[in-house]
Amino acid sequence: MNLYIVDDDEAVRRSLGLLLLSRGHTVQAFDSGEAFLENAHTEHAGCVILDVRLNGMSGVQVFEALREQASALLVIFLSGHGDIPMAVHAVRNGAWGWLEKPCGEAQLLATVDEALSRARDVDRDRKARQSARALWLKLTPRETQVARLVAQGFTNKRIAAELSPIELRTVETHRARAFAKLGLTNSHELDRFLREHEL
Repeated sequence: MNLYIVDDDEAVRRSLGLLLLSRGHTVQAFDSGEAFLENAHTEHAGCVILDVRLNGMSGVQVFEALREQASALLVIFLSGHGDIPMAVHAVRNGAWGWLEKPCGEAQLLATVDEALSRARDVDRDRKARQSARALWLKLTPRETQVARLVAQGFTNKRIAAELSPIELRTVETHRARAFAKLGLTNSHELDRFLREHEL
């Protein structure tokens, strides 16, 4: 799981890095938002501890750039200025949290652990959706039509009427093939599959 520190204060980068390394985390540190955005794997799940006030791009500007990229990284803002309105705005717009400098070790570690745990959950769900979409795309257009109607609880006979002209035996074949491709066994599983993966 990726963990980054972005702070233009070398002493802060070093102290945070050593603290997190001592707890078994692998950390990459950057002295500017530009360097971070250029070199970090922002498309992968993880967490970034981001100073609000940086030379060049501000932490908020970096945060906005991550949002525009639909980055999988969760952001924990770190600031020595106690800018409460900025903190509220950032959290409302998707930041994971906000810590003020100097921050206690226990609070920092707890916040990072919570963020990484959430990042793992988000990553697992994203991969599950990707796998589900890949399976769904294996269906033919007609199998897709039949599957959606099956998920709504339609009988084979009613599906044949809805998709007329189509024979009952053909509906049964499309239904069986769709279930086989998706690895499902009944209409309830299919309905849950479509809803959970937003298909």
